[in-house]
Amino acid sequence: MAKIYEQRGVSKETALQVAKELTDHNALEAHARDELGINEITQARPLQAAIASFGSFGFGAALPFIVSLLAPIEQMVYYQYGFTIVFLMILGAISAKTGGSSIGAAVVRICFWGTIAMGITAFVGHLFGVSVG
Repeated sequence: MAKIYEQRGVSKETALQVAKELTDHNALEAHARDELGINEITQARPLQAAIASFGSFGFGAALPFIVSLLAPIEQMVYYQYGFTIVFLMILGAISAKTGGSSIGAAVVRICFWGTIAMGITAFVGHLFGVSVG
């Protein structure tokens, strides 16, 4: 832990003293906070995560459902695929922006895996004799 404090600009002697005193006071808390970066702000919030997951799922499911209500039935598969990719791009960009990561990489990743998931779903449907239209 002393190395961490030295990297923050504390002298070697002071860093050793701080590390010793914090470890003597509460070793688990000191290591969790300074080595792992775990503190009150980064603690998990299961209820908040569950509510966010519920909202994301509901919103994400509503978009293709709306397309199914408005698109012509003859080209439904094409409309669903096209709009789902557009929706994935939008939601991927929003999540990347929110998380502070690269928007381009997130959009490519989510569109790639979304297309793979749709392809597997179509293949499984084909195996079981489910047809569209």
